[in-house]
Amino acid sequence: MKLKLLFTLFFFTAGYLSAEAQQPNTPQMKPADTELWEPVPKTVTPGKTYSDAPSDAIILFDGKDLSKWVTTNDTTSPAQWTVSNGILTVKKDKGNIQTRQSFQDYQLHIEWRIPEKISGTGQSRGNSGIFLASTGKGDDGYELQVLDSYNNKTYVNGQAGSIYKQFPPLANPNRPPGSWQVYDIAWSAPRFNDDGTVKTPARVTVFLNGVLVQNNIELKGPTQYIGHPSYKKHGPAPIKLQSHGDPSEPISFRNIWIRPV
Repeated sequence: MKLKLLFTLFFFTAGYLSAEAQQPNTPQMKPADTELWEPVPKTVTPGKTYSDAPSDAIILFDGKDLSKWVTTNDTTSPAQWTVSNGILTVKKDKGNIQTRQSFQDYQLHIEWRIPEKISGTGQSRGNSGIFLASTGKGDDGYELQVLDSYNNKTYVNGQAGSIYKQFPPLANPNRPPGSWQVYDIAWSAPRFNDDGTVKTPARVTVFLNGVLVQNNIELKGPTQYIGHPSYKKHGPAPIKLQSHGDPSEPISFRNIWIRPV
């Protein structure tokens, strides 16, 4: 019995020492070893409500003028949509508008409204779009859909909150026509290799009226109305608002601000 016990202790001790020998010879870590102290994040004063712009935001539309916007088809021409009573309204015969400034990664806040007495059905009911990066004239870019999706049936990757023709929203938190709807967007632009291939695809997170509708999704490329999307190399780009030109009454926007990340 004693001999058996000695053999057991011997093999246990040998195994333990062998395992110890295989462990890396590292010193015991302390909590402070994984604490990061620099760089210190910049202090930002938040708005009084979630809609108010924080102190470091760029105000893209303050309700007074369109000095931060140009016409998409002629970027030397000032934007010509209607500004009245603090509200920006689509002027359908003047085409799309886009920001003078180009952006890469950012946080964007924008509020939009479908007229209360809207006509039409499906995609012809208050159609517009927010192009998170405008990659050319017309409707080129990555489109977040604007539409009356309150009791209005259409294809799900074409309703409000969708990344148009790519990803349906996770929920439908739309308010009735005549109400202000709110988008809060976190955009990560795509990155490209020198040969034009995709290094990292675009990603976006979207809240509509405070409800998560797109959760850090990876885009397949810019919006393609017909066919499948594919990437083409580009750098920082403007943000574009769409004049869709359908028979619906014009859509309005207000309180547009951005925080480059």
